[in-house]
Amino acid sequence: MSPEQLRNKFPWINTEGVALASYGMEDEGWFDPWSLLQGLRRKAQSMGVLFCQGEVTRFVTSSSRMETSSGEQMILKRICEVHVKMNHSLEYQPVECAIVINAGGAWSGQIAELAGIGKGPPGTLEGTKLPVEPRKRYVYLWHCPQGPGLEAPLVTNTNGVYFRREGLGNNYLGGRNPTEEEEPDPTNLEVDYDFFQYKVWPHLAKRVPAFKTLKVRSAWAGYYDYNTFDQNGVVGPHPLVVNMYFATGFSGHGLQHAPAVGRAVAEMVLEGHFQTINMSPFLFSRFYLGEKFQECNII
Repeated sequence: MSPEQLRNKFPWINTEGVALASYGMEDEGWFDPWSLLQGLRRKAQSMGVLFCQGEVTRFVTSSSRMETSSGEQMILKRICEVHVKMNHSLEYQPVECAIVINAGGAWSGQIAELAGIGKGPPGTLEGTKLPVEPRKRYVYLWHCPQGPGLEAPLVTNTNGVYFRREGLGNNYLGGRNPTEEEEPDPTNLEVDYDFFQYKVWPHLAKRVPAFKTLKVRSAWAGYYDYNTFDQNGVVGPHPLVVNMYFATGFSGHGLQHAPAVGRAVAEMVLEGHFQTINMSPFLFSRFYLGEKFQECNII
């Protein structure tokens, strides 16, 4: 859409500095991630999946040696037992396993480390870490009776500030990713309201002048499973810990991709290769090879 088309469609937008806008006419929108997660969880339980909540503290592995075509010696590991510390208990439960799927989100890098991933010499495959870590992100909810109203879609500015309507009562939610220099302390989930005041609100008010009168009502913080290498997902098996599979690192887009990633990992486990979609660019080996599959649109 040209700036003029944008003004005609959404008169509440200030088009200053806008050269072009994109508006999705179908297959667009938003969903409640917690509700979707609970729906998927209940469906899995109805099909016989047993959920056991606890913290992985150790992996027990067996090892075997392999020689590559170039004559290089490689040690392959296989996880045979996982120690899980149960909630409200000092004891751990040993769980024998044939396959481990590391879908530990923001903590998947720590889980990989427990399995010995990245513990080898730097610059080697054995020394290549899973580059996923927790990054704290804020979401703010504000009220603005003079705001865009029911016609407001999800709006993302080129500087990363975003917002959308929340319900029918003139409420909106949104935020912005911090820069590397602004990264907050991830060891707690406290909300920084100054970040909204100085880093989010000025951009909102410039793009939507009605937001000059908004009033923040609440906010919360959560974690992205942030892939520091290329901000994109990691899907499929580890090349050396042969029965650990990854489904992590989507840096804030995980639930949007979850159905496809679930199918891809299932195909890899059951068939030994991707079938529906070739997800080879998302394999762990790209970290060792230095082959980035960059995601530039993290919000």
